[in-house]
Amino acid sequence: AVSQPPAPKGRKRVLQPCDVQALAEARGVPCLTPASARDPEFLEELAALEPDVCVTAAYGQFLPKKFLAIPALGTLNIHPSLLPRWRGAAPVQRSLEAGDADVGVTVLQTVLKMDAGPVAAQSNPRPVVDGDDAPGLLDELFSVGARLLIDDVFPKLWTGDVPFEDQDPAGVVEAPKLTRDEGALAICGAPVDGRSLSETARDKVRAFRPWPGTFVDV
Repeated sequence: AVSQPPAPKGRKRVLQPCDVQALAEARGVPCLTPASARDPEFLEELAALEPDVCVTAAYGQFLPKKFLAIPALGTLNIHPSLLPRWRGAAPVQRSLEAGDADVGVTVLQTVLKMDAGPVAAQSNPRPVVDGDDAPGLLDELFSVGARLLIDDVFPKLWTGDVPFEDQDPAGVVEAPKLTRDEGALAICGAPVDGRSLSETARDKVRAFRPWPGTFVDV
């Protein structure tokens, strides 16, 4: 396994492993935790494992050419959006913020450009309903994506029969990382994208939970 390195947490800022590392170690699986995926020592350790395929999910680091050249069958990514809509760091949050009617998950081949590789499999659109929020949808969509990977992609990957499809550039929408100052709710002014102010506030609240949260300036 590979995960982000331990980070300081809590009031005392004690270094603690991320959930991936903690789970891997609990199950006796070695886990590499490079500060950067470009780290030469990490790349040597990964190459020594001679992986057939690498799979990433919300890893959060740029993967260089040297990384992508290591696995014999390439690197696959589980991305929680219906690509090409919402490429980037915060796809579920931006989808909810925009008031999208549906969400979904895509398994794609990783290339140097972020979330731009050919699609191996994609879930059916899943309607957004009352009670949905970013944390819940992320858990659900990554679970669906893992099942897509195991049931639909892996069996065909070993035989070279994955029906990769290029993404349509015309449908690309970016999903940039959230920032702390974006949490302000508009309580007056003109409607946005045909939604009422109450609807845009609802959508932002469920998109920005738990971070950066939302607030009203009075």
